[in-house]
Amino acid sequence: MLLTKSNTIIKNFLIAACFAMLFNACKEQATDGMIVMTQVATNLVNSNDSSVKDILYHSKSRIVALNPNKSGESLMVLSKDFFSACAPNISYDGKQMLFAAQKNQNDPWQIWELNFDNLKYKQVTDSPQNAIDPTYLPDGTIAFSKTVSFNKLNTSLALFTCNLDGTNLKQIGFNPNAHVASSVLMDGRIVAISQQMFPYQSDKNFMILRPDGTKEELFYQGLKGGNLQTRACETSDGKLVFIESDNRNQVGGNVISINYNRPLHSRLNLTSNINGDFYAVSALNANKLLVSYRASKSERFALFEFNIEDKTLEQVIYKDNDFDVLEVVYIQKHERPRKLPSEVNLDSKTGLLLCQDINFTAAQTTTDSTSTLNATKIEVLGIDKSLGIVSVEKDGSFYLKIIADTPFRIQTLDQNNRVVKGPGSWLYLRPSERRGCVGCHEDPEQVPENRQPLSANNNPVLIPVLAEVLNNKVSLK
Repeated sequence: MLLTKSNTIIKNFLIAACFAMLFNACKEQATDGMIVMTQVATNLVNSNDSSVKDILYHSKSRIVALNPNKSGESLMVLSKDFFSACAPNISYDGKQMLFAAQKNQNDPWQIWELNFDNLKYKQVTDSPQNAIDPTYLPDGTIAFSKTVSFNKLNTSLALFTCNLDGTNLKQIGFNPNAHVASSVLMDGRIVAISQQMFPYQSDKNFMILRPDGTKEELFYQGLKGGNLQTRACETSDGKLVFIESDNRNQVGGNVISINYNRPLHSRLNLTSNINGDFYAVSALNANKLLVSYRASKSERFALFEFNIEDKTLEQVIYKDNDFDVLEVVYIQKHERPRKLPSEVNLDSKTGLLLCQDINFTAAQTTTDSTSTLNATKIEVLGIDKSLGIVSVEKDGSFYLKIIADTPFRIQTLDQNNRVVKGPGSWLYLRPSERRGCVGCHEDPEQVPENRQPLSANNNPVLIPVLAEVLNNKVSLK
């Protein structure tokens, strides 16, 4: 009798286990291999706004999921509880999705996370400012863009990180540039579209930096007068693909590819032979991309496969005459990028910058040497004032200790304090960060000469100048 009862218990346990396994398998099959899209019903028009305001953030946009293997199956609306939603980003295990959304019409955009197993969502950020463009980081945190003020009159979009419950919020970008559409490369660095907002609006570029905000530098220089429109998507063969137009007011553009190893000099237009416009791109596998495309302005952007090798559009996956496809991602497990160590020490108040020769520039190969070889000083410029003038060593080198997380630009001067080279792009140093450069406005691919700069033999010059530091009671460490 006891044996029979024991057998019954074991049998029931095995049946329950089988049902649990089947249920879990069904849950995994519910979304695994599906395609997530952002859609909008509002007609897209050319914009006269050349700022970095993200063209994907449309009122009443929605996020949907499509099973590409079941053409007759209806779309699954993943954001039905939100007034507007976009910017989907899939976790490395393929089980969650970050997105940006407005719960109600007048709410600021915030970051949310959806669990694909139960289709429940949770709010990650809770801020009176807009928080957009989330991406998962290798250490289990996330990065996103949030509106900040960098002076009394101007705002921008700075990069932040936080835990998935919204705690441990950290700002990691400090220049007056707007950073949007960030993604993480396999080497662990963040690449984002960046546009200078002060003192004037520049063209957009891709900047790259570590998740702690250090080592920010130019990764890809966008076309003059053009427009970068999407995140950079890394393929399995070391390429990055994105959408870029040659007109900043144009809706849509071409699919562009660059090599990871030489992003500044490897631009390739994959769709130059195809008439029409592309709006979104995502890697499907080594040979194919998912793209949104329309043949003419009278049509809606629809979802297609694109063959990288042949540079041809293949089958249409989804088309709806009432909606444009603005973004597309594939739900699948993918490799987690490298987790980079951090050199930031918040107990420190400064960072160090060493330059080898201010008279070494990208223009040095030209015949006009008078404008590049007579600088003897640098001026460090802040947002609204000069932070100090420093004489350089005989070899053109300088060594600075700069208040951390303070945006600055550098211009070179002659012995009479006349400007030789105007201010370059905005820089900042994180606490305890050490950075070096070859020269001023030099080719970003240039490597330094194998010699020790004379300035490295001396203590670094304090920036802002020491008197100002003392007056403001700022402790330099």
